[in-house]
Amino acid sequence: MAERSTAAVDVADNSGDDPLTAKADKAATDGVAEAKKKADESAEATENKAVERQSGEQPSITAPELHSGHKLARRYRLEECVTRLDGFSSWRAVDEKLRRAVGVHILPADHPRGRSVLAAARSAALLGDPRFVQVLDAVEENDLVYVVHEWLPDSTELTALLAAGPMEPHDAYQLVSQVSQAMAAAHREGLSHLRLTPSAVLRSSTGQYRIRGLAVNAALRGISAERPQRTDTEAIGALLYAALTQRWPYDSDAYGLSGLPKGVGLLPPDQVRAGVHRGLSEIAMRALANDGATASRQEPPCTTPDELAKAVAAMPRIRPPEPEFPLPTPPEYQRTTYQQGTYGRPQQHPAVTQPVVAPPPPLQSRTGKALKWAVSALLIAALGLGSWQIADRLLDQNKNTETPQNTQPQNNGDDEKDKPSGKPVAIVGARDFDPLGDGSENAREIQNAYDGDPGTTWSTSNYYGYSNFGRLKDGVGIVLDLGKVQQVAKVEITFQGKTSVELRTAPESASSEPGQPGDYATQASESGTKVALTPDKPVKTRYVLVWLTDLPSDGGGYRGQIADIKIIS
Repeated sequence: MAERSTAAVDVADNSGDDPLTAKADKAATDGVAEAKKKADESAEATENKAVERQSGEQPSITAPELHSGHKLARRYRLEECVTRLDGFSSWRAVDEKLRRAVGVHILPADHPRGRSVLAAARSAALLGDPRFVQVLDAVEENDLVYVVHEWLPDSTELTALLAAGPMEPHDAYQLVSQVSQAMAAAHREGLSHLRLTPSAVLRSSTGQYRIRGLAVNAALRGISAERPQRTDTEAIGALLYAALTQRWPYDSDAYGLSGLPKGVGLLPPDQVRAGVHRGLSEIAMRALANDGATASRQEPPCTTPDELAKAVAAMPRIRPPEPEFPLPTPPEYQRTTYQQGTYGRPQQHPAVTQPVVAPPPPLQSRTGKALKWAVSALLIAALGLGSWQIADRLLDQNKNTETPQNTQPQNNGDDEKDKPSGKPVAIVGARDFDPLGDGSENAREIQNAYDGDPGTTWSTSNYYGYSNFGRLKDGVGIVLDLGKVQQVAKVEITFQGKTSVELRTAPESASSEPGQPGDYATQASESGTKVALTPDKPVKTRYVLVWLTDLPSDGGGYRGQIADIKIIS
C-alpha cells in the first residue's frame, strides 16, 4: 500500500440514524417507559457514545475487549479508543514499523458486517486518489477484522469549522468544488460514500479538502442505498447548505448545527441568512432538491456528483478576498503661520554663508622666485637620471637570464572529454518518484515519457486548489537510469501545458538510486512546454531526476504530463 505520514480516524457522528433505531428497538423489546426512551434518544446525540445494537433475530454484538498498548500484527500499537459503537471500535494507533500515527477500525471476525467491511476497505484502497483518506491495510487475523487508514493531525473536521460560523463564499466554493469532483471520480470507479457528513470531511492547513471513510463508513454501519449517486449528491448539497448558513437543511438538529424550523420546508440559503452568495445558494438547492419538487427556479436539479461538479465549474469563479493591509499613518499636519506684515511680500530666507576667500600671500621678490624654480629643475633632472640608470641595469640583467618559454596553453585532454558531443544517451529504465507523498504516480505509464513517441504521455496524479501540488508536497518526478555513469550535457523535455521543472543528478559515485530529492544535485531549472535543461558544464551521472515543481491547469485541477524526454551527452 502507499505510505502516508499521517492518518485520520472516522468517529461516530451525532446524526443519530443507526444508533437511534437501535435504541428504539431495544426500548420496544424491553418495555422501557416513554420517559426513559426520550432520555436515551437525547443522550445518543453525543458523538462517540458506546451503543449496543440488537435485533429481534440476532444477539447484541460486543466490540472486542482491547486496551491501550495492544498490538495488531506485531506492528500497530493501539493508543486511544475514539469510538466504540455497534460492535466495532475505532482507535488512534502507531505503526511501529514506519513510525507514524494511523487510525484503526476493529471488528470481531464473526461480526455480520465483517466481510462487507473488508471488501469495502480493499476496494477503497485500490482507488489511490489523494483527495480521500487512504486505506493502508485491511486484514482478517486472530478472530479480528481490522482496517488501518491514514491519520491527519494537521487537518480540521468540517464540524469544527462550521462551529466557528458560516464560511466565506470562496471557502464554500472550494468545499463544494473539491468534494463534488472527488466523489464524481469515486463513482466512476464504482465506489460510493453514503455517509458523507461534516465529520467525514477534513480541511488541511493548506486548504485542501479530503474525504475519509469512502465505502468503509457505510459498511461499518450496514448502510446501503438504491441510488447511491443521488444519496451522495444530496449529502454534498447539505454540506454546502451548512457552510453557507451554519444551519442543517432539515428540521432536526445535527452535528452541532440547528435545523430549520419545523413546517417551513426547505428554504433557499439566501432566505435563511442575509449576504449568502446567490450562485452558491442556487447550487445547494439543485443538489438538495433531487426530486424536482422544489428544484431550482431556472436550472434542473443535480442528481449525480458529476452533474454537480459540472454545475459548479460552469458558474463564475469566486475569487478569494483581497488581503487586508494596514494603511500607513499620515504625517502630522504642519500648521502654516504668517507673521504680521509678511503676507504677500518676499520671504526673508536665512542668509547663505559664503566661503571666505583668503587674501593671496604677498608677492615674493623676483630673485627669490627665480631661485626657487632653479632648485626645482635641478631636483627633477637628478631624479630622472637616477631612474634611467637603474632601469637600464635591470634590462641588461633580464637579457642575460631570460629563457624562451612556451606561451601556448597546455592541453591535458580533460577539456576535450568534457565538451558536449551532441549524441543522444540511451535510457535503460525509469520509475515514478514521489517520496514526499504516497510513493506512486501512474507507474504503469512511465515508459510513455521516453519512448520517442510524443503522442503518448506520462502524467502525474490530479491535484486541486493550487498548482504546486495542492500545497501537499514540493514536487514529483521521474528518475531515469542510464545503465552506467555517462556524461549529461542537456536534457530536452516536451510537456503538455506550461510546467516548471528542475534537472537534478545523482553523484557520480552513487552505486544505487538515491531515495530523496535532496540526494540529487540541482543542475538547471526552466518553465514552459518545451524546455532544454543545460547544466553550467556537462556532468557525469547514472541517475537523472526530472523533478516537476509546478503543474498546468487540467480541467478543475492541476496535472503534469510529459510527452517526451531526450538526454544528450
